[in-house]
Amino acid sequence: MPSYASRDVTKAKSFCERYGGRRSYGEYHAAINDPEIDAVVIAVPPNLHLELTLQALNAGKHVLVEKPAYLTLADYERVRDVRNNTKRIVLVGENDHYKPLAVCLRRLLRKGVIGEMVFAHFTTLVKRFKTAEDWRNNELIAGGDAFFEEGIHWLHFANSLGPVITSARGYRPGLSKHGSDTRAKSMLVAFRYDNEAVGALYYSREVPSLLRGLRVSKLFGRDGIITFESNGAFALVRSRRLPQLYFPGLRDIRGYQAMYRDFVGSIREDRAPEMSLEVAMNDQRLIDQIYAPTESVDE
Repeated sequence: MPSYASRDVTKAKSFCERYGGRRSYGEYHAAINDPEIDAVVIAVPPNLHLELTLQALNAGKHVLVEKPAYLTLADYERVRDVRNNTKRIVLVGENDHYKPLAVCLRRLLRKGVIGEMVFAHFTTLVKRFKTAEDWRNNELIAGGDAFFEEGIHWLHFANSLGPVITSARGYRPGLSKHGSDTRAKSMLVAFRYDNEAVGALYYSREVPSLLRGLRVSKLFGRDGIITFESNGAFALVRSRRLPQLYFPGLRDIRGYQAMYRDFVGSIREDRAPEMSLEVAMNDQRLIDQIYAPTESVDE
């Protein structure tokens, strides 16, 4: 049975009552230092992740930390060293890694259903603004713009299907001058895989999606094409055989249940989780490439 901690004790008590929790705490350190707590889930703004992770590890707790876990590669390396010294589990909360769509696509690519991959095209577009007071509008709290704070999930997805991204470059369009959501909200990422395929990720939180939610992505091979709905509704394989339609599954469509199963399993079995620090560090290296420097199309 989980417990809940917040800097607002009223909020912690509310969550505890709503979800049948065991205990509530009015500040994070009290929960971390409770000897009855074995593991903590850090789901606060990114600028707080490093401090709380280190406190939790040094208190002997296992940690699941939301992604983006930390702001720099040096932060990841620091956590890795403490993790190794304390012999605790750290799982980076990349739920997209676990969702049924990702599992389905990994299986299809392993089977070679489209032959040698040539192109990968990932699309995640939605017109969804944040309010002026939302912490994501503050890059010091969020760690960066919308792509850094949320688009990293889609970057990992593109990097988790089998072929590994070896280089990436980001291109950011000009900023909107209207509205209360002041973040940079769009990014085009071009990348190359270790199998010599190339790809692109179109990310935006200011461009409407088809039919108010449908987003279609594709994997192109020399023997066929996989077309899939980016959120996981379906995958269509067209190759030398008859077209095949797959429904990865609506149950746990976002992968959270599988992620928590892996976290608990890694603790009980004393093994590395699928979304280990090392895996997340590979994504951070790509992020560093994308933002070093980010180019604007109007330059």
